[in-house]
Amino acid sequence: MSSSKKTKPALDSASDRSARIRALLDSPSYKLAFEDPDFMMQHDLRAVRLQLELSKPEMILRQHHIRFTIVAFGGTRIVEPAVAQARVQGLEAELRGHKHDAGLERKLAIARRVLAKSRYYDEAREFARLVSESRRKGETDYVIVTGGGPGIMDAANRGAFDVGAPSIGLNITLPLEQEPNSYISPELCFQFHYFAIRKMHFLLRAQALVAFPGGFGTLDELFEALTLMQTGKTRVMPVILFGREFWQRTMDMKYLADEGTIADRDLDLLQYAETAAEAWKMICDFHAARRAASPRPRPDGSRPTRRTRR
Repeated sequence: MSSSKKTKPALDSASDRSARIRALLDSPSYKLAFEDPDFMMQHDLRAVRLQLELSKPEMILRQHHIRFTIVAFGGTRIVEPAVAQARVQGLEAELRGHKHDAGLERKLAIARRVLAKSRYYDEAREFARLVSESRRKGETDYVIVTGGGPGIMDAANRGAFDVGAPSIGLNITLPLEQEPNSYISPELCFQFHYFAIRKMHFLLRAQALVAFPGGFGTLDELFEALTLMQTGKTRVMPVILFGREFWQRTMDMKYLADEGTIADRDLDLLQYAETAAEAWKMICDFHAARRAASPRPRPDGSRPTRRTRR
């Protein structure tokens, strides 16, 4: 018989052990779950992401003692008058060199209509200033909240900024990246991925909602709020539309009532204003009447109201 030689195991060098340890530390499974973006972004973790997106702003708002808000919606394309005027003048000059250009003529016609609505930038700024000044004086505890973007949102955050008051911006991630406007309080500037959670934060503390002329986003937020109030899912509050002519042409609510698709009483959910002072008075009058009708004050001095299902 031939004798077989036993092979000795290879020596386990320090460099081999170090390489294995590096492989372990680099393994995705070793990452802490909450520090692993690939794990957190999986489909199965959507519920966790929704909860986090609800919880983070809620905790920060509580830390800053934000109890009541006034929501301001409006179009991103409604810019301040000087900017709107400059756009019109630029298009007029361009059209002089390209007469009868149908595309330029349409752009100019739209720019002129935006210029006509640019006064709402100033009204949104003044409205937010009135709201914020009342907080600064200790008359109310209201904080302006917007979608955090340009246009009317910029104006409303700017009005609060003008008087040194805090304001909130609820930004949303979009395919064309939206930057927050520069007038939001940095500690109250949030970013959302989920529209649904953003909508909740718009209304959780809301005491009134004002809407200026706008597009799909403004209409979406407006009808969401109206539906929640109509169905008793949130408390009834002032919903004030700036610019009666614009809104009554945009959406014929009386027609819906006449057609039987909404009740006549649902028309009472909407009010119209043309100026900041007018809208602010509507809000103050509403809450003064509510306090007077409520039997027992809350600890903060406000009075609860009985919610009635519509």
